[in-house]
Amino acid sequence: MKQERMTITKQRMLAPRIYEMTLSGALVQEMTTPGQFLHIRVPDDAFLLRRPISISWIDQESQSCRIIYRTEGEGTKRFAHLQSGDQLDVLGPLGNGFHIEDLQKDETVFIVGGGIGVPPLYVLSKQLVAKGVRPIHFLGFASSEVMYYEEAFQALGDTRIATDDGTYGVQGNVGNLLLAADSKPVAVFACGNNGLLKTVEQLFQDCPNVQLSLESRMACGIGACYACVCHKADDPTGTKSVKVCDEGPVFQAGKVVI
Repeated sequence: MKQERMTITKQRMLAPRIYEMTLSGALVQEMTTPGQFLHIRVPDDAFLLRRPISISWIDQESQSCRIIYRTEGEGTKRFAHLQSGDQLDVLGPLGNGFHIEDLQKDETVFIVGGGIGVPPLYVLSKQLVAKGVRPIHFLGFASSEVMYYEEAFQALGDTRIATDDGTYGVQGNVGNLLLAADSKPVAVFACGNNGLLKTVEQLFQDCPNVQLSLESRMACGIGACYACVCHKADDPTGTKSVKVCDEGPVFQAGKVVI
Protein backbone atom coordinates (compact mmCIF):
# COMPACT_ATOMS: atom_id res chain seq x y z
CA MET A 1 0.00 0.00 0.00
CA LYS A 2 1.31 3.42 -0.99
CA GLN A 3 0.01 6.96 -1.28
CA GLU A 4 0.45 9.25 -4.26
CA ARG A 5 -1.04 12.29 -5.94
CA MET A 6 -2.11 10.72 -9.21
CA THR A 7 -2.91 12.77 -12.30
CA ILE A 8 -6.20 12.51 -14.17
CA THR A 9 -5.47 12.02 -17.87
CA LYS A 10 -9.02 11.40 -19.07
CA GLN A 11 -12.57 11.34 -17.81
CA ARG A 12 -15.76 10.46 -19.67
CA MET A 13 -19.37 9.65 -18.90
CA LEU A 14 -20.26 6.03 -19.74
CA ALA A 15 -23.94 6.27 -18.81
CA PRO A 16 -26.12 8.57 -16.69
CA ARG A 17 -24.26 9.15 -13.37
CA ILE A 18 -21.56 6.61 -14.31
CA TYR A 19 -18.06 7.86 -15.13
CA GLU A 20 -14.77 6.33 -16.23
CA MET A 21 -11.63 8.08 -14.99
CA THR A 22 -8.09 7.35 -16.17
CA LEU A 23 -5.32 8.02 -13.65
CA SER A 24 -1.56 8.13 -14.18
CA GLY A 25 1.22 7.64 -11.65
CA ALA A 26 3.94 5.37 -10.29
CA LEU A 27 1.35 3.78 -7.97
CA VAL A 28 0.14 1.72 -10.94
CA GLN A 29 3.25 -0.46 -10.57
CA GLU A 30 1.75 -1.75 -7.30
CA MET A 31 -1.50 -2.80 -9.00
CA THR A 32 -1.27 -6.48 -9.90
CA THR A 33 -4.23 -8.26 -8.29
CA PRO A 34 -7.73 -7.94 -9.82
CA GLY A 35 -10.44 -7.03 -7.34
CA GLN A 36 -8.42 -4.54 -5.30
CA PHE A 37 -9.52 -0.94 -4.85
CA LEU A 38 -8.20 2.59 -4.46
CA HIS A 39 -9.10 4.82 -1.51
CA ILE A 40 -9.42 8.33 -2.94
CA ARG A 41 -9.60 11.62 -1.07
CA VAL A 42 -12.30 14.03 -2.19
CA PRO A 43 -10.49 17.26 -3.18
CA ASP A 44 -12.41 19.34 -0.64
CA ASP A 45 -11.55 19.69 3.05
CA ALA A 46 -15.26 19.46 3.91
CA PHE A 47 -15.10 15.71 3.18
CA LEU A 48 -13.10 13.76 5.76
CA LEU A 49 -13.59 10.21 4.48
CA ARG A 50 -11.98 8.81 1.37
CA ARG A 51 -14.07 7.01 -1.25
CA PRO A 52 -13.25 3.35 -2.08
CA ILE A 53 -13.41 2.72 -5.83
CA SER A 54 -12.40 -0.54 -7.50
CA ILE A 55 -9.75 -0.72 -10.24
CA SER A 56 -11.20 -1.64 -13.62
CA TRP A 57 -8.15 -1.51 -15.91
CA ILE A 58 -4.37 -1.54 -15.43
CA ASP A 59 -1.56 -0.72 -17.88
CA GLN A 60 1.75 -0.84 -16.06
CA GLU A 61 3.73 0.00 -19.19
CA SER A 62 2.11 3.45 -19.43
CA GLN A 63 1.63 3.69 -15.65
CA SER A 64 -2.10 4.20 -16.16
CA CYS A 65 -5.19 2.73 -14.54
CA ARG A 66 -8.92 3.30 -14.78
CA ILE A 67 -11.70 3.46 -12.24
CA ILE A 68 -15.44 3.49 -12.88
CA TYR A 69 -17.73 5.11 -10.34
CA ARG A 70 -21.33 6.20 -9.96
CA THR A 71 -22.19 9.59 -8.51
CA GLU A 72 -24.11 8.84 -5.32
CA GLY A 73 -23.42 11.68 -2.89
CA GLU A 74 -21.69 15.04 -2.88
CA GLY A 75 -18.23 13.45 -2.67
CA THR A 76 -18.44 11.43 -5.88
CA LYS A 77 -20.19 14.36 -7.57
CA ARG A 78 -17.00 16.35 -6.94
CA PHE A 79 -15.02 13.68 -8.80
CA ALA A 80 -17.31 14.07 -11.82
CA HIS A 81 -16.35 17.75 -12.18
CA LEU A 82 -12.60 17.07 -12.33
CA GLN A 83 -10.73 17.38 -15.62
CA SER A 84 -7.53 16.18 -17.29
CA GLY A 85 -4.52 17.55 -15.45
CA ASP A 86 -6.22 17.63 -12.05
CA GLN A 87 -4.73 15.49 -9.30
CA LEU A 88 -6.19 13.19 -6.68
CA ASP A 89 -4.72 11.95 -3.42
CA VAL A 90 -4.84 8.17 -3.84
CA LEU A 91 -4.11 5.42 -1.31
CA GLY A 92 -3.73 1.86 -2.53
CA PRO A 93 -4.01 -0.65 -3.93
CA LEU A 94 -6.03 -2.00 -1.01
CA GLY A 95 -7.89 -5.18 -0.16
CA ASN A 96 -7.75 -8.88 -0.88
CA GLY A 97 -8.55 -9.45 -4.54
CA PHE A 98 -9.48 -12.40 -6.73
CA HIS A 99 -7.15 -15.41 -6.74
CA ILE A 100 -6.59 -16.86 -10.20
CA GLU A 101 -3.19 -18.51 -9.82
CA ASP A 102 -4.48 -22.10 -9.90
CA LEU A 103 -6.55 -21.78 -13.07
CA GLN A 104 -5.27 -23.55 -16.16
CA LYS A 105 -5.37 -22.85 -19.90
CA ASP A 106 -8.66 -23.73 -21.65
CA GLU A 107 -10.62 -24.00 -18.40
CA THR A 108 -14.01 -22.25 -18.36
CA VAL A 109 -14.95 -19.78 -15.65
CA PHE A 110 -18.07 -17.69 -15.06
CA ILE A 111 -17.74 -13.97 -14.36
CA VAL A 112 -20.90 -12.50 -12.84
CA GLY A 113 -21.55 -8.82 -12.22
CA GLY A 114 -24.31 -6.31 -11.71
CA GLY A 115 -24.46 -2.54 -12.02
CA ILE A 116 -21.52 -0.76 -10.45
CA GLY A 117 -20.14 -4.19 -9.44
CA VAL A 118 -19.07 -4.77 -13.04
CA PRO A 119 -15.85 -2.64 -13.20
CA PRO A 120 -13.37 -4.85 -11.26
CA LEU A 121 -14.47 -7.83 -13.35
CA TYR A 122 -13.02 -6.28 -16.50
CA VAL A 123 -9.40 -6.32 -15.32
CA LEU A 124 -10.07 -9.80 -13.89
CA SER A 125 -11.27 -11.05 -17.27
CA LYS A 126 -8.29 -9.51 -19.07
CA GLN A 127 -5.87 -11.31 -16.75
CA LEU A 128 -7.74 -14.61 -17.15
CA VAL A 129 -7.68 -14.34 -20.95
CA ALA A 130 -3.94 -13.65 -20.78
CA LYS A 131 -3.59 -17.01 -18.96
CA GLY A 132 -5.57 -18.79 -21.67
CA VAL A 133 -8.63 -19.25 -19.43
CA ARG A 134 -12.05 -19.00 -21.14
CA PRO A 135 -14.40 -16.55 -19.38
CA ILE A 136 -18.16 -16.38 -19.89
CA HIS A 137 -19.56 -13.07 -18.68
CA PHE A 138 -23.02 -12.70 -17.12
CA LEU A 139 -23.77 -9.01 -16.58
CA GLY A 140 -26.91 -7.36 -15.22
CA PHE A 141 -28.07 -3.75 -15.43
CA ALA A 142 -31.25 -1.90 -14.52
CA SER A 143 -31.84 -0.87 -18.14
CA SER A 144 -30.09 -0.36 -21.47
CA GLU A 145 -29.64 3.30 -20.54
CA VAL A 146 -27.23 2.51 -17.69
CA MET A 147 -25.46 -0.39 -19.42
CA TYR A 148 -21.77 0.03 -20.19
CA TYR A 149 -18.65 -1.91 -21.28
CA GLU A 150 -20.58 -4.56 -23.23
CA GLU A 151 -18.27 -4.31 -26.26
CA ALA A 152 -15.19 -4.37 -24.03
CA PHE A 153 -16.32 -7.62 -22.40
CA GLN A 154 -17.41 -9.11 -25.75
CA ALA A 155 -13.86 -8.59 -27.00
CA LEU A 156 -12.65 -10.88 -24.19
CA GLY A 157 -15.26 -13.64 -24.47
CA ASP A 158 -18.89 -14.70 -24.53
CA THR A 159 -20.94 -11.96 -22.85
CA ARG A 160 -24.59 -12.32 -21.83
CA ILE A 161 -26.66 -9.37 -20.65
CA ALA A 162 -29.81 -9.08 -18.54
CA THR A 163 -31.77 -5.90 -17.82
CA ASP A 164 -34.40 -5.50 -15.14
CA ASP A 165 -36.80 -3.79 -17.52
CA GLY A 166 -36.05 -5.93 -20.58
CA THR A 167 -34.77 -3.05 -22.70
CA TYR A 168 -31.69 -5.09 -23.65
CA GLY A 169 -30.81 -8.78 -23.53
CA VAL A 170 -32.81 -11.08 -21.26
CA GLN A 171 -35.46 -9.49 -19.06
CA GLY A 172 -34.83 -10.03 -15.37
CA ASN A 173 -31.74 -10.34 -13.24
CA VAL A 174 -28.45 -12.18 -13.71
CA GLY A 175 -29.94 -15.26 -12.06
CA ASN A 176 -32.05 -15.79 -15.18
CA LEU A 177 -28.90 -15.86 -17.29
CA LEU A 178 -27.13 -18.27 -14.96
CA LEU A 179 -30.08 -20.68 -14.88
CA ALA A 180 -29.98 -20.84 -18.67
CA ALA A 181 -26.22 -21.51 -18.84
CA ASP A 182 -25.37 -24.68 -20.74
CA SER A 183 -21.88 -25.32 -19.37
CA LYS A 184 -20.24 -25.88 -16.00
CA PRO A 185 -17.43 -23.65 -14.76
CA VAL A 186 -14.38 -24.66 -12.74
CA ALA A 187 -14.61 -21.31 -10.93
CA VAL A 188 -17.09 -18.47 -10.48
CA PHE A 189 -16.19 -14.85 -9.78
CA ALA A 190 -18.89 -12.37 -8.81
CA CYS A 191 -19.23 -8.73 -7.78
CA GLY A 192 -22.45 -6.84 -7.12
CA ASN A 193 -25.15 -6.26 -4.56
CA ASN A 194 -25.98 -8.79 -1.86
CA GLY A 195 -28.93 -10.19 -3.80
CA LEU A 196 -26.68 -11.07 -6.72
CA LEU A 197 -24.04 -12.59 -4.46
CA LYS A 198 -26.61 -14.70 -2.61
CA THR A 199 -27.92 -16.01 -5.93
CA VAL A 200 -24.44 -17.00 -7.04
CA GLU A 201 -23.71 -18.66 -3.70
CA GLN A 202 -26.92 -20.70 -3.92
CA LEU A 203 -26.60 -21.72 -7.57
CA PHE A 204 -22.98 -22.86 -7.36
CA GLN A 205 -22.84 -24.76 -4.07
CA ASP A 206 -21.22 -27.68 -5.90
CA CYS A 207 -18.47 -25.54 -7.45
CA PRO A 208 -15.28 -25.70 -5.34
CA ASN A 209 -14.04 -22.24 -6.29
CA VAL A 210 -16.60 -19.45 -5.94
CA GLN A 211 -15.18 -16.02 -5.11
CA LEU A 212 -17.48 -13.17 -4.12
CA SER A 213 -16.54 -9.49 -3.97
CA LEU A 214 -18.66 -7.69 -1.37
CA GLU A 215 -19.83 -4.10 -1.59
CA SER A 216 -19.60 -2.20 1.69
CA ARG A 217 -19.42 1.32 3.04
CA MET A 218 -15.92 1.99 4.35
CA ALA A 219 -14.21 4.61 6.47
CA CYS A 220 -10.47 4.05 6.89
CA GLY A 221 -10.09 1.38 4.19
CA ILE A 222 -7.13 -0.27 5.94
CA GLY A 223 -8.79 -2.35 8.67
CA ALA A 224 -8.32 0.03 11.60
CA CYS A 225 -11.83 1.36 12.25
CA TYR A 226 -14.09 -1.73 11.96
CA ALA A 227 -16.74 0.21 10.02
CA CYS A 228 -17.15 -2.42 7.29
CA VAL A 229 -17.45 -5.73 9.13
CA CYS A 230 -19.55 -8.73 8.16
CA HIS A 231 -20.16 -11.89 10.20
CA LYS A 232 -18.39 -15.20 9.67
CA ALA A 233 -20.68 -17.95 8.41
CA ASP A 234 -19.20 -20.70 10.62
CA ASP A 235 -19.80 -18.84 13.89
CA PRO A 236 -23.04 -19.97 15.64
CA THR A 237 -22.75 -17.12 18.15
CA GLY A 238 -22.99 -14.47 15.44
CA THR A 239 -20.27 -12.42 17.12
CA LYS A 240 -17.18 -13.20 15.03
CA SER A 241 -16.62 -10.90 12.08
CA VAL A 242 -14.22 -10.03 9.29
CA LYS A 243 -13.39 -6.65 7.78
CA VAL A 244 -14.39 -6.19 4.16
CA CYS A 245 -11.70 -3.58 3.46
CA ASP A 246 -8.56 -5.59 4.26
CA GLU A 247 -9.68 -9.21 4.71
CA GLY A 248 -11.94 -8.76 1.69
CA PRO A 249 -13.55 -7.44 -0.38
CA VAL A 250 -13.18 -10.87 -2.02
CA PHE A 251 -14.16 -13.95 0.02
CA GLN A 252 -14.72 -17.58 -0.85
CA ALA A 253 -18.43 -18.40 -0.91
CA GLY A 254 -19.69 -19.73 2.40
CA LYS A 255 -17.10 -17.95 4.50
CA VAL A 256 -19.16 -14.88 5.41
CA VAL A 257 -22.82 -14.06 5.93
CA ILE A 258 -24.02 -11.99 3.00
